[in-house]
Amino acid sequence: MFYQTIDDDLRLRLLEPRDADALFRLLDESRAYLREWLPFLDANQSSEDTRAFILSGLQRYAAQNGAEIGLWYRGDIAGVLGVHFIDWHNRATSLGYWLGERFQGKGIMTRSCQAVIDILFREYGLHRVEIRAATGNRRSRAVAERLGFQYEGCKRQAEWLYDHYVDHAVYSMLADEWRSLQAR
Repeated sequence: MFYQTIDDDLRLRLLEPRDADALFRLLDESRAYLREWLPFLDANQSSEDTRAFILSGLQRYAAQNGAEIGLWYRGDIAGVLGVHFIDWHNRATSLGYWLGERFQGKGIMTRSCQAVIDILFREYGLHRVEIRAATGNRRSRAVAERLGFQYEGCKRQAEWLYDHYVDHAVYSMLADEWRSLQAR
């Protein structure tokens, strides 16, 4: 199973069914805050819905086709970093992430993404990692930009968000670029 200690405050591990209640509470307490950018909130109305999401992530991980990684900050679940489906032929994937409102502004997501991206390039041998975020979602876009991802452009009306479409800013990082950035 995937487990990574980032520092004294932050650790990452695969989400497991035992995490469903705590993750649902976090999602529920941040629901109004997260609703601005996350389209799945209406489909997650109970711990059982959260458990099904976790089980789906574990199935993808077992098939080497992605993962749902929980972020624990000072012992509390703070959010999720998803490695979306892996295109093994092209050695590429994308990341998606969210943090509970009370965990914003602590560098949690940037440090978590950095650790996972490093694993994807070094251990999985991937060539490309992509991050997409709604163009108006400055916090999510800032994570990609802090990590040195290249902005590739705008994917127009890429996602239906409850009652409207949002454009996505598309960012990418290639393995050789990552190695160069990490060597600095």
